[in-house]
Amino acid sequence: MEKPRMRGPKRASKIRKLFNLSKEDDVRKYVNTYRRTFTNKAGKKISKAPKIQRLVTPLTLQRKRAKIAEKKRRIAKAKTEAAEYQKLLASKLKEQREKRSESLAKKRSRLSAASKPSIVA
Repeated sequence: MEKPRMRGPKRASKIRKLFNLSKEDDVRKYVNTYRRTFTNKAGKKISKAPKIQRLVTPLTLQRKRAKIAEKKRRIAKAKTEAAEYQKLLASKLKEQREKRSESLAKKRSRLSAASKPSIVA
């Protein structure tokens, strides 16, 4: 005995093509042509339909917006952190330069003091 298969397209764009729908039309209404109804063990009537792939719903759009917003937040955070790090690096470099110039000045003064003979009368 053969089991009847759920026929028809599952992809939203294919359903649109089959029923000549525009992008604004709701595809979910047209999936009911493939809906099967049966009774479960408890005696309740249940209907099943195949899951539509690539279906654009308000929830998917919301997720997309959230994903983009999160990406923007991450980029902005990285930018500010990079700027702070550059500022820190610049201050460290400045300190190192000052330290080096001070040590060189001390060295020069020591050398110049040692080379000049001290006149003690």
